[in-house]
Order: sequence, then C-alpha cells, then structure tokens
Amino acid sequence: MDIKKIIEDIVEKIKNDEDLQKQFLSDPVAALKELTGIDLPTDQLEGVVAGVKAKLTADNIGGALKGLGGLFKK
Repeated sequence: MDIKKIIEDIVEKIKNDEDLQKQFLSDPVAALKELTGIDLPTDQLEGVVAGVKAKLTADNIGGALKGLGGLFKK
C-alpha cells in the first residue's frame, strides 16, 4: 500500500470538494474511511490524517507564498 499516493489522492479530493473539506475538518478519520474504503483502527488512520493535514497546510502555504511573489514584480 503506497501511503504517499493515498495521501496525495485524498488531498486532491478534499481540495476540490467543499463538503469533503467540512467533513474532514469535523471528523477526519470518518472522512478518510469514506474516501478510501480502508477500515483500519482509528489509531492507525491518525498517521494518514496527520499526513493529509500536513500536505494541505503545505499546499496552502505554498500557494500563499507564490501569490505574494507577484507583489514584488514590476
């Protein structure tokens, strides 16, 4: 099982669906179970949840920094 690929797929789905964003924010473990169909114990899914949150945060920061770069161009 390629966890990195699963995380990337989940991040793309969440970024493109406002309902999934809300579900992930309110109950990330249940959202992952629904998105992946993987029924693992909560403690094992917590690692995937952390990876998804980190990737979403990194993508948001990267996008914000890219946008700021345009402020300094002539």
